[in-house]
Amino acid sequence: MTTPSPPPRSNGSLARSTLLKMGVPIAALIGLTTFFSYLHMVGSLRTAALSHLEKYVSERAKQEQALFMLAADNHTVLKKALAERIQALRQEDPAPRFETLFARRPDGTVRSRAEHFDGTRMPGVFIAADAPLDEELRRRILAAYDVLAQYGPALHTRFTNTYITLPEKLFAIYWPESPSWVLDAETAPPLTSLELFTISLPENNPQRQTAWCGIFADTVIKSWMVSVSTPLDLEGRHVATISHDVLLKELMVRTLHDRLPGSYNLIFRDDGLLIAHPELMTEDAVETHNILETAEQAGPRAHLRSIFEQVRRRQPGQIVLENEEGDTYLAVARLEGPQWNLVTVLPRSEVTGPAWLAARYVLWLGLLALLVGLGIMYLVMKLQITRPLKDFNQAADQVAAGDFIVRMNTARNDELGQLARAFQLMANGVQQREEALREANEGLEQRVLERTRELKDVHHQLVESARQAGMAEIATNVLHNVGNVLNSVQTSTLLVTERLGKLKLASVRKVAALLEQHQGDLPDFLTQDNRGRMIPSYLNQLGQSLEEERERIHSLLGDLGRYTEHIGSIVNLQQSYARPPQALEFISLGELIDDALRINAAGLSRHEVRVEKHLAELPPVLTDKHKVLMILVNLISNAKYALDEVATDRRHLTLRLEHPEPEQLLIRVSDNGVGIAPEMLTRIFEYGYTTRTGGHGFGLHSSAIAAQVLGGSLTAHSDGPGRGATFKLKLPYTPGGV
Repeated sequence: MTTPSPPPRSNGSLARSTLLKMGVPIAALIGLTTFFSYLHMVGSLRTAALSHLEKYVSERAKQEQALFMLAADNHTVLKKALAERIQALRQEDPAPRFETLFARRPDGTVRSRAEHFDGTRMPGVFIAADAPLDEELRRRILAAYDVLAQYGPALHTRFTNTYITLPEKLFAIYWPESPSWVLDAETAPPLTSLELFTISLPENNPQRQTAWCGIFADTVIKSWMVSVSTPLDLEGRHVATISHDVLLKELMVRTLHDRLPGSYNLIFRDDGLLIAHPELMTEDAVETHNILETAEQAGPRAHLRSIFEQVRRRQPGQIVLENEEGDTYLAVARLEGPQWNLVTVLPRSEVTGPAWLAARYVLWLGLLALLVGLGIMYLVMKLQITRPLKDFNQAADQVAAGDFIVRMNTARNDELGQLARAFQLMANGVQQREEALREANEGLEQRVLERTRELKDVHHQLVESARQAGMAEIATNVLHNVGNVLNSVQTSTLLVTERLGKLKLASVRKVAALLEQHQGDLPDFLTQDNRGRMIPSYLNQLGQSLEEERERIHSLLGDLGRYTEHIGSIVNLQQSYARPPQALEFISLGELIDDALRINAAGLSRHEVRVEKHLAELPPVLTDKHKVLMILVNLISNAKYALDEVATDRRHLTLRLEHPEPEQLLIRVSDNGVGIAPEMLTRIFEYGYTTRTGGHGFGLHSSAIAAQVLGGSLTAHSDGPGRGATFKLKLPYTPGGV
């Protein structure tokens, strides 16, 4: 036994290494404590900040949507008043009053008469030149004029203007800030083509509700505004649209300046159109911006797309969101009316900054306490632990060298004294185990030899069991395939017996007796007697009938010969599994298919199965004739049984021979029988599995194996129970002469 060399000595200090090992975990603990303190403070501050953020945005939404809700309420009143006024004017002639209020201009337009029009106190009317001013349209114009004259001054305290647009390119408007606008406009304002009108059309507003257009900068009052429109339908027809222009100046000012510390506000529509933004959509801005069109730009537009996507994906009722991409918190509220999104964006740093400042103080105080504690521990460990452990080191070197007789100082009552006593016991135990191990090694080799012999015996038994199982499977396949052919042999034998029984041999004996009776006057009998004159023609017919029966019997005997030959080939085929494959031969697959049909002919006829063949013209193919024949016989026999549950006039079997690829042949055997469930399409090829009462489950299993031996495959396809099945036999194509 080789004595192990003692381990190399280390020059490191136990006290120093122990302090390092203790200092690192303690430092990690301080770091974790600081970290969790930071997380706790962040969580507390985050909860408070998000609660305040949620409350803030909800209150802001209620404040900002008040004007929009008021506009919708005004439209309810105006819509009812306009409908009632139109109905009331149907009882009077509108022409006199219409001519008093409005006049046609040289440009063809009809406008309010300038001589007594005051736009600061009354509504103005603008009618396009091509408007069809019939009596009904004039009544609607007067009704719009009257409603605006009645309600316009009162509504002007909150809204810059109120106007009613008719689909015939005309409108009435009350707008004191621009009192002469309807008189000064040089051409017809295209209001009916603007969004503020088109959002009220039936095709764009099938619910016929109040709708809001996008914001726009008005050139008259130099301010951003938005239009709210409500359609009026009478008798199923859109007759007018009531609208307000709502100034957004105060909304923008509040959005930009009334905010939480460190946050900013923005408003946008669901289609990405910005309504208010601290940099992009200010009061003095001159153009609109769409978030979806500015997603890749830098500056204030960099995170707008991520904010938009977060808001669009939020769950119903969810107010506060966390935007990871922008490192911000989002508080979202919907402004009822225009259905805009009011979003307050709070940077995460506003929440984490105070927490991180407090966590740094905790960290530095903890590290200072750690350094002081480690210094004290170092002095204690050097005196109380490092020196006694040197004795243990020497004893360990002695044990490592193979000398287990050691002497330790066991007088101390502390942990080191207990360790010394335990080390002494360990050394004694190791010495005893060393001796026991040596004895155990001596008997191990003998047990390994005995186990090896046992494994060899078990292996021999397994090989013998596998051989017997293989012989049983071969015998089962032989019996199954021979049984299929014997059914045909039995049927052909019965047909031969039946044909022999029907031969008209008795008639021959009668004719011979009649001729023997008239042997003396045979010429006169054959020429003058009525029975004698019929004998030559009768003998001719009888000869033809016997000749036909002879041909039929000869054909049946030929089938019996082929069936007998196939029985022998089946036996030889099964024997080929136990020895190297025999030589292949060139055969005609079409003739082989015909042979398989003839083998099953009796059964197909008995089952009244109609057979249809579609065979491609191919030269002889190099393959194993009997293996292919066995597969075809099994497939045709299975198809025959699959048709038992089908009405006799619908039983149909189709065989196809195709050449789909240059190096492959395909034989399809299809029936319209019971079909196969999807989960059974692979199980039907398992050994012993069958779905037919009285079946054995050997035919398809052995056929699939034979197809693999031939270098091909056998697969099944069915659309389901009751929808028939198709079996595909793929074979390698090696034509004759190659």
